[in-house]
Amino acid sequence: MPTALTIRQVDGKPGQVYYPLELITQPSPQPSHPTDLIVRISAAALNHRDLFIRQHLYPGITFSVPLLADGCGVVIATGSDPSVAQRWLHRRVILNPGTGWRDDPDGPEDPRGYAIQGATKFNPVGTAAEVVRIGAREVEEAPSHLGDGEAAALPLTGLTAWRALVSKSGNAAPGRNVLVTGIGGGVALMVLLFGVGMGVNVYVTSGSEEKLRRAKELGAKGGVIYKEKGWEKKLLEMLPKERRVIDAIIDGAGGDITDKAVKLLKVGGVVVQYGMTVSPKMSWSMQAVLKNIELRGSTMGSRKEFADMVAFVNEKGLRPVISKVAYGLDSTEAIEDLFDEMKKGSQFGKLVIDEIGKGGAKSKL
Repeated sequence: MPTALTIRQVDGKPGQVYYPLELITQPSPQPSHPTDLIVRISAAALNHRDLFIRQHLYPGITFSVPLLADGCGVVIATGSDPSVAQRWLHRRVILNPGTGWRDDPDGPEDPRGYAIQGATKFNPVGTAAEVVRIGAREVEEAPSHLGDGEAAALPLTGLTAWRALVSKSGNAAPGRNVLVTGIGGGVALMVLLFGVGMGVNVYVTSGSEEKLRRAKELGAKGGVIYKEKGWEKKLLEMLPKERRVIDAIIDGAGGDITDKAVKLLKVGGVVVQYGMTVSPKMSWSMQAVLKNIELRGSTMGSRKEFADMVAFVNEKGLRPVISKVAYGLDSTEAIEDLFDEMKKGSQFGKLVIDEIGKGGAKSKL
C-alpha cells in the first residue's frame, strides 16, 4: 500500500505541543467520480501552515489526512469522463492547493469557505503522500521548464503572491515601486519574481545582508536591513529620482508595518497583508487614515488566479527558488531538518521533499 506522512497526536497545549511526524500506509485511492484523477506524487513542499499545524496553531487539525498542500505528480488513472478527466492521463500536473473558490475576485464562493489541502478536516487531500485522488478541475499541467521539486514549490506561495501583487496591490505595472518585506520566504520571493517579470521596481527588506544580496541577484532594485534604525529613510534614498515614493507594500509579518507605511507610501498607497507572523494583531494609525492609505487583506487565491499565475510562469520561464531538499517520505530526519529551517527562519526559498516514493535519506542545500 502507498505511504503518507502525517502527524501523530500527543498531549500538549496549542503553541507548546509539537506533533511528531508519522509515516503511515493507506489504501490505494481509486476514482470515485467520473472526473476524478489519481496522481502519483513525485514532489511536495512545505509552507508555514505546516509548522503551525504541528504546533496546533491552525484550525481543524486532523491526524488522518497527510500533511502539505503543495504537490507535483503524474496522473496514473482517471474517472470515466473522457473530456474532463481522461485527457489528463499520463500528464505531469501540479495541484491547486485549495478548493471552494472558483473566480470571484472578492473571495471564496463556497459558504463553507476555502479548504486548503493538508492535515485538516476541511480537505481530504494532503500532498505528503505517494498517491492522491483529486478532481480533474483542480490541476494544471506542470510547467515543462521546471523539475518536479521546482513545480511542487510553486502552487501555494505562487498563488498567494500572485493575488497579493496582481489582484490586490493595484501596482503590478512597469515603473511602480513596490516594497516586499521579509525576503527569503516563499511568498515574498514569488512576489519579487512576478514583479520583476512585470517591470515593477521591487525593493526588499531582510534581517540578513546575504538575503539582500541574493534578492538583488534575482532582480530586486535594492534592499535594507529592517533591524537598522531609520531604514525607511535609507530606502527612500534608493528610489528613482522621478518617483521618490513607494506605491505598495506587500507584507506577511504585520507588527509595526503601518508606522513604516506612513513614512514610505504615496498618498493613497496600499498595504497588502497576506500574513501576520509577528502577531495576530497589528496597529492602525490616524496618520494612515489622513494619508488615505488602504490596508487590503489577501489570502491564497481563486482557481482562476491559479491558472493565470501558472500561465505567467510559463510565459516568463520563472523558476521558484529552492532553499533545501529532502528526498523520500521515509527520510524523516531530513524532513525534520526542513521544519527546523522554517522554525529558525533561515531559509531562502522553498523547502521541498523530492523523489517521493523512491526513498533516499539524504538532504541537499
